[in-house]
Amino acid sequence: MALSEQYVDEGDIHPIDVVEHIATHHDWEFDRIADDQIAMAVEGQWRTYSLTLAWSGADETLRLICTFEMEPPAERLPALYETLNRVNDMCWAGSFTWWGEQNLMVYRYGLVLAGDQIASPEQIDTMIGAAVMSAERFYPAFQLVAWAGRSAEDAVKVAIAEAYGRA
Repeated sequence: MALSEQYVDEGDIHPIDVVEHIATHHDWEFDRIADDQIAMAVEGQWRTYSLTLAWSGADETLRLICTFEMEPPAERLPALYETLNRVNDMCWAGSFTWWGEQNLMVYRYGLVLAGDQIASPEQIDTMIGAAVMSAERFYPAFQLVAWAGRSAEDAVKVAIAEAYGRA
């Protein structure tokens, strides 16, 4: 059964209620932080990603952040910033940023639903999936730059070639 088939009238469903249903459907750990915010953990190949989705009624935007901890050596930060620029040039939906104070790599995306638009469960599920897929795709590049001393150019080639995985 498709996710949207479980709703008769999606107009009465709050976007975070839909996210909670999706998290339950996928058996992800989640915590409903507030009426307009939910946090969950999604297991990836490389690590478990922390996702937070929040609804902002003021600008009618469903905001998503997908984070993972990272503690790159200070001397590698310039190369990490260059990698972020290269990676973001390849991301058409969402972008990465480094929150140094929290030691977090962050993927951010905002789904604007102006004019009382409704996001379908499939659309929200796809948004979450795209965030995790982007984190999975570029995680090796960030690690290669931070810990293997690779250049941003070389590290991003790994992501472009999708040469990550398990043998």
